[in-house]
Amino acid sequence: MAKTRNEIRFILNGRDVALRDVAPDQTLLDWLRLSRSLKGTKEGCAEGDCGACTVLVGKLTDGGPDGGALVYEGVNACIRFMGSLDGCHVVTVEHLAGEDGRLHPVQQALVDFHGSQCGFCTPGFVMSLYGLWMQTPNPSDREVETALQGNLCRCTGYEAIMRAARAIASYGKAENDPLRVEREAVTARLKALRDNARVEIGEGRNRLIVPADVDDLAAVLEAEPKATIVAGSTDVGLWVTKQMREIAPVVFIGGLEGLRRISEKDGVITIGAGVTYTEARGHLAARIPAFGALIDRIGGEQVRNMGTIGGNVANGSPIGDTPPPLIALGAELTLRKGTARRTIALEDFFIAYGKQDRRPGEFVEKLQVPLPGKGEKFAVYKITKRRDEDITATLGAFAVRLAADGTVAAVRIAYGGMAATPKRARAVEAALLGKPWTEAAVEAAMEKYAEDFAPLTDMRATGEYRALAAKNLLLRFYVETTGTSAPVQVSRYEAA
Repeated sequence: MAKTRNEIRFILNGRDVALRDVAPDQTLLDWLRLSRSLKGTKEGCAEGDCGACTVLVGKLTDGGPDGGALVYEGVNACIRFMGSLDGCHVVTVEHLAGEDGRLHPVQQALVDFHGSQCGFCTPGFVMSLYGLWMQTPNPSDREVETALQGNLCRCTGYEAIMRAARAIASYGKAENDPLRVEREAVTARLKALRDNARVEIGEGRNRLIVPADVDDLAAVLEAEPKATIVAGSTDVGLWVTKQMREIAPVVFIGGLEGLRRISEKDGVITIGAGVTYTEARGHLAARIPAFGALIDRIGGEQVRNMGTIGGNVANGSPIGDTPPPLIALGAELTLRKGTARRTIALEDFFIAYGKQDRRPGEFVEKLQVPLPGKGEKFAVYKITKRRDEDITATLGAFAVRLAADGTVAAVRIAYGGMAATPKRARAVEAALLGKPWTEAAVEAAMEKYAEDFAPLTDMRATGEYRALAAKNLLLRFYVETTGTSAPVQVSRYEAA
């Protein structure tokens, strides 16, 4: 068993913090406002949608036993639990002003370009733009809009905020910012906090645990098989803030380096269960471009910085965005209990609504995702009411390989939002297999959807809409894979 300590340790702005009295479901937002009177961080939605609570969290990337580079990312404090902050640097809007009271370049730009009206959302915009400015001092409009996907403003119409974002670099140099200047010193302080110890706070069921490493996680879950596992808390956070559910005891795994690795070998990408959307995007976008485009539409930047692909799979939601494309690609899932591991086809993990093939004490350790083969056509389409930061109504993923004579040699089609679990359209696949890849064959196969799905009506879409959209996505896939010269979808940047 790993050595233990009974406090979490992190840096808040410029000060070291050590806390022993921490509830398993205590959010960073509540702690900042109620315990530290740092009230620039606001609660707007309490579900990670509006960005008013945005703060930066700096974490060390994997660089061996001594740690690696320090990366700052915007996160939603309203659904970020305190137990996940061990070994991190939390930066709030109060930390931006200079010692002489002068505004930070990001703040001054927003003042000068009238980027704030009622002001409630402004600290969140400041922090999101701050995170972008440090990474990309002269961002394009597309990069600014991506960084602000998770920030909502009900007053300005955004154009004033965009003008301010374009002007930040004229107010100061990112390399002179304190978080850049002090990066080496903060990195050393965070490394000093790493003692390879398990954190245990609380008693009985009312406990939070931060395992020392992945082996320690396996030991913890064997002893506490009913514990709630929290990686990014983009889903579990809402269990607390919206559903008032009891989640203790809680095991926090987001900081375990052994689960945050992504690699490729022999045509298979291995994604650790703790890899965030942001961390996975670069690799996936380069190797499976359609997957990278999908990640850009999952939540806002704050959600992508926190949420994990492993968590999106493990929670078994029928509208989770990543399971359908992973199933269409033929992904496998490795589950671990103690030292024992088993690997199953991802599609077999989902049994029924709210029920997955995960035994007591088991946890998702990694995913193995085969790359599309030579000549294989792959695409994924997400249907929502608004394009950015919206929950899926239906999502279709398609993988087709044609034989030399133009007939369908292999096909895998999977959907989310169409059934109680992410599910393959096997009747549609069977109707396509061996047939020529033609519009007539595709339209004939579309008639088989009723055998695969009977979608429900809810607040996001009617069952009839989902059924029609699912059919049309297959037709869209056909059109996009047959060399049509007319673009099916053009972004406003390309149109311009």
